[in-house]
Order: sequence, then structure tokens, then C-alpha cells
Amino acid sequence: MSSRTMRFDSRRAVQQLRACGVLETIRISAAGYPSRWTYLEFFSRYRVLMKRSDMTAADKKLVCKNLLETLIKEPDMFQFGKTKIFFRAGQVAYLEKLRADKFRSACIAIQKTVRGWLQRIRYRKIRRSAVALQRYGRGYLARRYAEFLRHSRAALFCQKQYRMVRDRRAYLRKRRAVVTIQAFTRGTLTRRIYWEFLLHHKAMIIQKHVRGWLQRRRFRRARAAAVVIQCAFRCMQAKRLLKQRKIEARSAEHLKKLNTGMEMKIVQLQRKMDDQTKELKVQNEQLVTVNVTLGSEVSKLQKELQEVRSHRSDGGRELQEELERLRQQLQEAIAARKKLEEEHASEKTELSQRVEELEEENTLLKSQKEELNQQIQQQTRNSKVEASSASLLAELDEERRRYQNLLKEFSRLEQRYDNLKEEQSLNKFQSGHRRNPSNQSSLESDSNYPSVSTSEVGDTEDSIQLVDEMGMEKAAMDISLFMKLQKRVRELEQERKRLQLNLDKMEELSRRKGSEPRSPVSEQETADLAYDNLKRQELESENKKLKNDLNDLRKTLSAAPDGPSSELQDGYNLLLRQLRAANEELDARKEEVLILRTQIVSKAQQQENGQNVEPDGGPDRGSREPPDTDSDLTDYHGLSESKKLLEAQLQSQSRTHRDELEALHTQIELLKDDLEKKQEILNYTSSLSPEARVEYSVQQEITRLTNDNLDLKELVEKLEKNERKLKKQLRIYMKKVQELEAAVAAQGATSRPELSRQVTVQRKEKDFDGMLEYSKEDEARLIKALITDVRPSSVSATVPCLPAYILFMCIRHADHVNDDQKVESLLTSTINTIKKVLKKNNEDFEMISFWLANTSRLLHCLKQYSGDEAFMTQNTAKQNEHCLKNFDLAEYRQVLSDLSIQIYQQLIKVAEGIIQPMIVSAMLESESIPSLAGVKPMGYRNRSHSMDTDDGPSSYTLEALIRQLGQFHAVMQEHGLDPEIIGQVVRQLFSCINANTLNNLLLRKDVCSWSTGMQLRYNTSQMEEWLRANNLLQSKAAATLEPIIQAAQLLQVKKKTTQDAEAICTLCTALTTQQIVKILNLYTPLNEFEERVTVSFIRGIQNRLQERNDPPQLLLDTKFTFPVLFPYAPSALSLDTLHIPASLGIDFLVRV
Repeated sequence: MSSRTMRFDSRRAVQQLRACGVLETIRISAAGYPSRWTYLEFFSRYRVLMKRSDMTAADKKLVCKNLLETLIKEPDMFQFGKTKIFFRAGQVAYLEKLRADKFRSACIAIQKTVRGWLQRIRYRKIRRSAVALQRYGRGYLARRYAEFLRHSRAALFCQKQYRMVRDRRAYLRKRRAVVTIQAFTRGTLTRRIYWEFLLHHKAMIIQKHVRGWLQRRRFRRARAAAVVIQCAFRCMQAKRLLKQRKIEARSAEHLKKLNTGMEMKIVQLQRKMDDQTKELKVQNEQLVTVNVTLGSEVSKLQKELQEVRSHRSDGGRELQEELERLRQQLQEAIAARKKLEEEHASEKTELSQRVEELEEENTLLKSQKEELNQQIQQQTRNSKVEASSASLLAELDEERRRYQNLLKEFSRLEQRYDNLKEEQSLNKFQSGHRRNPSNQSSLESDSNYPSVSTSEVGDTEDSIQLVDEMGMEKAAMDISLFMKLQKRVRELEQERKRLQLNLDKMEELSRRKGSEPRSPVSEQETADLAYDNLKRQELESENKKLKNDLNDLRKTLSAAPDGPSSELQDGYNLLLRQLRAANEELDARKEEVLILRTQIVSKAQQQENGQNVEPDGGPDRGSREPPDTDSDLTDYHGLSESKKLLEAQLQSQSRTHRDELEALHTQIELLKDDLEKKQEILNYTSSLSPEARVEYSVQQEITRLTNDNLDLKELVEKLEKNERKLKKQLRIYMKKVQELEAAVAAQGATSRPELSRQVTVQRKEKDFDGMLEYSKEDEARLIKALITDVRPSSVSATVPCLPAYILFMCIRHADHVNDDQKVESLLTSTINTIKKVLKKNNEDFEMISFWLANTSRLLHCLKQYSGDEAFMTQNTAKQNEHCLKNFDLAEYRQVLSDLSIQIYQQLIKVAEGIIQPMIVSAMLESESIPSLAGVKPMGYRNRSHSMDTDDGPSSYTLEALIRQLGQFHAVMQEHGLDPEIIGQVVRQLFSCINANTLNNLLLRKDVCSWSTGMQLRYNTSQMEEWLRANNLLQSKAAATLEPIIQAAQLLQVKKKTTQDAEAICTLCTALTTQQIVKILNLYTPLNEFEERVTVSFIRGIQNRLQERNDPPQLLLDTKFTFPVLFPYAPSALSLDTLHIPASLGIDFLVRV
């Protein structure tokens, strides 16, 4: 068979294909699985064929398997692989047909719904019109019926009124007659009773005057005696004060203190003069520039005026020539055409009017021009002023930011200095150096904390640092000594707890005795009170003695740090011997002191009884017993009281002796156990290498710390439970005490006129001047009660910032008594203790927020009551009376301001650390819009295996992030933090959220898609809604979200034409050029219907954005902080109305 062109032989073609193996290849491919899809591609394309219940599953593979089993009934037509699904020939076309049918049915359903909606709207209009017609008709009928009812009711009312008037007249006539008769009879009876009362009242007046005269005579005698005593006492005080003032006046330091205030005022005035001269120079320069611009404008206006005048002169010449020519023509035709003359006159008048109008318009235009020039000059001047003010504000913010960064660096260096100082003191202690009293006080203050976990963890870190720096062998020796010292610290802590327990028992006994009803002549109670005071003083002296003994023990330990265990046992024996000797000495002194105190108390009671008997004496004094019997009785009572005191002392001593013996026995057993354990550890570590020895010691220390932490946690839980129980009991007892006091006061007011002291005490409470007095010895107790031991939950039910108000009231009293050392000591102790508390609770947001509120409130109180006129404008008259009188605390205000800035920075650091792991998951990865769930970009489908892990979805959602922000806001509001500071905190947190979100968006290709843009815009709108709900829009926090809002809009807009490029350039003002280009390069379409961003479009964007001069910055600084500002916010609370709860334990303060 010959081959021809354009002719196809099917049999020959089949033979050739069979010979080449093409048919076999087609058959093999048809028998196999030629089509394949990845699980993510299959899910994103055929998810329209799924049900909503199937899409809720987290595993996409299981969803795809369930869908194929329902769509394709033959299981041989598809197979599931590890990352892909394989289909036989024709199955993909079948799935596409099902997908197209699904879309067609969806379109039909949409059309059906829309048409139904249109018909419902039409039906509702018709129904609304019918209802309106019915309403008007029924209203007309109802009005007619109402008018009928009104007429009938009016007729009934007229009948009722007429009958009422007729019957009322008859009734009033009878009533007047009865009232007249009753008036005459009652008048006679009343006059008779009045005369009886009048006679009785006059008799009482006579008795009152006689008794008053007797009481006044007695009062004059008592007052004269009191005045003599007061005069002598005040004279003695005045002499002492005069002598002290004379000594101070002679000293040079007094003159220096007087001159320091004047020097500070002179320096301040000089600074003010320099600032005023600078401002004057700037204003002069501005005036010179304004004068130059005004001269140039005046010259321009003069030139324009000359031009206008030249034009006007040219126009006048032309008019004159025309007039001459017209005159010639008029002279030639004067006889024939008179009408032309009249027309010419009329035209002349019109022209003159036109010229006048033009002149008026010219003057009006000139005036408008001048006004416009003035407005332009004013606008330019205002724009210059606004630009200069904006630049100055920017410079001020930059300077404030620089200062706060320096302050942060200073606090970091200060912390580093403290750590190095502790290491240096530790090294000195190891080399045999004795600890000075300042270090002792710091250790004692640190031991007062209920938990030592943080300090112990810090010690382990220091030990590890010693291992790295000083070498293995030397660090092993240091760690062994460190463990010994920590053991000794624990022992001292147990001893302190034991003493504190004894002191609490004694205070409980004194409170029980004090809560019993007391009479003014109870001698047994006064003796018990004296005994309690003696016991408290003895406990304090014992505590001091124990501290001295512990110092001796430290000396023995420091003398031999590496000695054997026998030397340590010798130190313990020395401690026991000293304790026994001290107890023997104390017992001997107790007996002597108690005998002397009982004699003094008995003599004082005798004197009081003698004074009470003398005024009540008089003429009946001779009828009593002789003086010898009285002296014998008093001696007998004194001996009986001393006997009772000695018996009580012996009983208490025996009890305390038994307790001490038990405590010492338990302590000795614990020491023996510890010694055995330490001996075993030393034997074991002696056989190890230095490295293994260090590692073993560190492991032992870590296990010990964990056990101690668990024990402390259990102890804290028990103490919290006991505290709740005691608080409930205290409330019940307080109610009972108040009821009992009210009953006693009411009973005493009716029965005893002697109890007038309660009335005077209440009057003094009303005259409270807003000051709290404390002694110098109670300063440590005050700081411990208000700062160290206070918790935000314990003062949540009181006035916000209560510790700050109490501290300022104590400062006011120190200022009132002109005690500068007291003020300086209190403020210094307050600042240092706040730093220690924040150092200990450096991760507690609630505690940091609480002390930020209190520190800022103390700063505002120092400003409000400083006496400066700038801070007194919003005060009341009562608050102005509470201003400081003697001291200027401006330097301490600066220190408190720096401390507030440090606390604010620590608060921001803690809050950012809490929300940092939540930001990316909540803003970019959480599926806040359910309809976009499972939609992923097409360029990310090949990496589905790396994304779909078994961990499930992200653990943080947008609701969790907003809930955390709400918790921060609620805590700050509960602590009474100023709204401006809360707004600045929220603004800083929103800036952190914006920076982290945008940086992750710029570095991840899988989130640069249209669906992510939708999710991100929804999330930012939810954040803005949260700001609006909490009234925080004025804090400028929403402006910090502008970059991610514009990034979300950039992911959503069209990116094809030049108009789209122009829109993007005008839209994305908060993003830099590099950020816009990076997002466009990373943008990935969702499916095959969406086109990718072309290179030419990106280049066009770059060419349009070249004029911006943006900084070459791609990522935002996540550590950037806005400068914080503490605006002055005076308190409307008056200090004399402040209530101090008894739960704070500051009953030693005296209200003044």
C-alpha cells in the first residue's frame, strides 16, 4: 500500500502504535491511577461537596477519606497515599461534574431566596397599607364612643356635686355647734393642768441653780490645782526648748540649714531668668523675620498700586480724545441732530457711573486682597508655629525617651551593682571577714519574708556562676561553705519563728485580758498589765541576747570554714551554754524587776486612792477608821499582789522552761540528723573528682531547694486558711465588741456622770487633722505593715492607694513637728523597701501594678500638698490647710518620679512577657472567622505535611488575648491607677502586638494571602471594639495598629492595574517601601482563579514610592517603648475623712 499525503489509514496507524508500545502504555496507565491530588488541594477544591459537620474535624486526611467514600461508591476507583490521593481515569471529571452541579444548585438556591425576599417585601407593603386603613377606621369609631362616654360621665358628675353640696351644708352646721362646746370644756381643763406644771417647773429651776453653784465651786478648786501643775510643767518644757534652741543657734550646721533653702531659691530664680532671656531672644528673632516679610509685601503692594494708577491715567486720556472728537461732530451737526446731543449726555452719565462702579470694585478688590494677604500671613505664621511646636514636642518626647532609657540602664546597673556587692560580701565572709551591722540588718530584713524560694534560686545561680568563673576546685569549697551557711540561716529562721510564737502568745494573753470589762479600781488588772509589759520587755532583751550569741557563732564558723564536724559541734555546744547562762541571768533579773515594779504599782494605786478619797471627804472624815488600819491594809494588799505576781511568774517560767527544753531537744535531734547526712555526703564527695563533686553538690542543693519550696507552699496554704478563719472570727468579735461598747456607753451615760471621757474622745475624733503620729522606733513596723507584708487583696475593699495616703499622713506629722531626720528616714526607707518588694515579686503583674498606683499617688500627694500655687488650684480650702509647712520635698518628688518610671518599665516588661507567646497565634493563626476555616494559599499546598501536625490547632485565640488584656485593665483599675497611665500601658501593649504581628507577616509566606488579610482585619476591628468598650480610644492605642491594618488591606485589594497601584500608594502610608514590596512578593493566591502579583506591578509600586524617602527598615523594633508621662492628678479625698482598717495592724499610729 502506497502512502499518500493528507490520507490516514487507521489500520496501519494501529499497527504502528502497537509496534511502538504506545497502546500498551495507554492500557497500563488506564489500568493504574493517572490523576493525583494532595490532601490540601483536594480539600480546598472539593470542600463545597462536604457537609458542615464534616468540616469541623481537625484532621484533613480523615475528612477527605469520608468525602470520597460518600461520593465514589467503588473503592477500586481511588487509593489513599501518604501525602496524595490517586484516582483512576475519569474519576476527576466525575468529581468536577459533581462540583459544577453543586455550584449550579447553589446559584438556584440564591435566586430562589432573592425572589422570595422580593415577594415578601411586596406582601409586607400591601399588608402594612391594609393595617393602616383598618387602624384609622377603628380609631374613628373609638373616638366617637369615647365622646359618648365623656358626655354621660359629665352628667353624672354634675348630679353628684349638687347632692354633695346640699348634704355638706347640713353637716357643717351641726359640726360647728359640737366643736364650740368641746373647746370651752377642754380649755378649762388645760388651764388647770398648766398651773400645776408651772409650779413644779419653778421648783426645779431653784434646785438646778443651787446644785450648779455647788458643782461650779468644786470645779474651780480642781481647775486651779490643774492650772498650777500645767504652768510648772510647761515652764520646765520651755526652759528645755530654749536651751536646745540656744545650742542649735550657736552651731554652724544650723546656719547652713537655714541658708540651703535660700541657695536653692536663688538657683531656681537664676534658671528662670535664663529661660526667660532665651525665650525673649527667640521672640525677637521671630519679630525680625515678620518685619522683613511685611516690608517685602508692602513694596509689592506699592508697585501694584502704581501700575493701577498708570492704567487709570491712560484710560482718562483716551476718554478725553473721544470727548473732543464727539464735540467736533456735535458742533458740525448741532442744528440738525439735537437728539444725538441728548444721547451723548446720557452715555456720558452712564460712563461716569460705570467709572465710579469700577473704582468702587477696585477699592473692594484691594481691601479683599489685603485681607487675603493678612490671612495668608496668619496661616503661614500659624503653620510655622505648629511646625515648631510639633518639632519641639518630638524633641521633648525623644529627650524623655532618652532619659527613661538611661533610667532603665541605671536600674540595670544598680541591680548588677547589688549582685556584685553580695558576691563581694560572700567572698569576704568566706575569707574570714566579719559581717558589719548593715549586712546583718539586710539579712535580717530578708529573713522576714514568708518565702525564700526566689533568694535560694538566686543563690544557686550565683553558685553556678562561681563554678564558671573561679574554677572547679575552688567552687567546690565555696559551695560546701555555702551549704553550711544556708543550714545555719534555716536554724536561725526556726529560732526567730519560735520567739515570734512566744511573743504572739503573750500578745494574745494581753488582748484577752484587755478585752475583759475593766473598772477604774481593778488593782489585779493593773498588776497583770504591768506583768505583761515586763514580759514583753524581757522577750525583747532575750531576742537581742540571742542575736549577739548568733554573731559569736558566726565568728566561730568564719574562723574555721573548712574544719571538721567536731568544730561545728563545739559551736553548737557553745550556743547551748550561752543560752543556759543567759536564762539564769534573766531569771535572777526577773525576780528583782518584778518586786520593784509591784512596789511602784502599789504605791501609785495608793496615791490614786488617796486623791480620790480627799475630794469626797469633808465633814464626815472623822467618822472613818484611823490611819494605822489603812496603812496595814494597803501593806497587806501589796504583799498579796506581789505574791500573786510571783506565783504567776513561777508558773509562766515553768511553762516556758518546758517549751524551751522541748524545742532544744527537737533542735538537737534535727542537728544530729543533719550532721549524719552531712558526714555521709562528705565521705561520698571526698572520693569524687572536683567536677563530679561540684555536680553532686549542685544536685543536692537543687533537691533541697525543691523540698523547701514544697514545704513553704504547704505552710503558705495553711497560713492562708488560718488567716481566713481568723478574719471571720475577728469580724464576729468586732461586731460583738461594738455592740457591747454601745450598750456600755448608753448605760454609763444614764447611770454614771463620771464617764465623760468617752465624750471628749469622740470630740477629738471629729477634730482629726489628717495626720498620723508614730515613734522613731516604730518606723520599721510601719514599713513592714504597709509595704513588706501588705498584699493587694488585703486592701481591695478599702480606698484605692491606701498605703500611699497613710505614708503621706505620717510625713505630714513629721513636717508638723519639724523633724527633718524623721522625714528623710521615712521616705528613704519607703523607697528602698518598695524596690526590695518589686525585686522579690518581679514577675507578679498585680503586685507591680499595685505599687505603681501607690507610688504615683504618693508623688501626686507630695505635689498637691507641697504649697506651690501651681498645684493648689484644684484643692479645697480644707486640703490647702493640710499643706506642708516646714519642708520642701522637691528632690524626693524627682526620686519618686524616677521610681515610678522604673516600676512602669517593669510592668510593661511583665505584661509583654505574658502576651508575647499569644500574639502570633491569636492575630495570624487563629480562625476567628469560621467561614474561612481550611482556606490556605495555593503556593503552600505542597507543604501541607509540614503544617498539619498532630498537635492540633494553636492554643491561643483572639478571645484569649482580649481576655488577658481585659484582666490587665481590670487589675489596674482596681488598684486605682490613673486613667492616663492605664492608657499609656495599653498603648505600649498594642505597639508590641503590632510589631510582633507585622514582623511575622513579613517573614512568613504562608500567611500572606487574602484569607489572612480578612482574618487580620477582623482581629484588629475586635481590638478597636475592645478599646471603645473600655473608653480607651483617647489613649492613641488604636493608632499603633495602623501598620497591620494597612497590611491587611494590602492583602485584600486588587493588584493588577495602575489605578490599583495608585490606590495602594495612597493607602499604605504607615508602611515603608520595603515592607510593601516584601508583602507583595510574599503574596500567594488562594486558588487557580486568582492571579499572582506580577513583577511589573511591583516595580511600578517601587517607582511610585521612591519619593517617600522612607528609612531602610523592614522589621519593626519589638523592644521600642514610648516615653511615659505621669500627668498631675490631684485627689479629691480629704485626709481627715480617711478610714484606716484594723486588718493592717498599724494600731500603734496615733491620729492627730
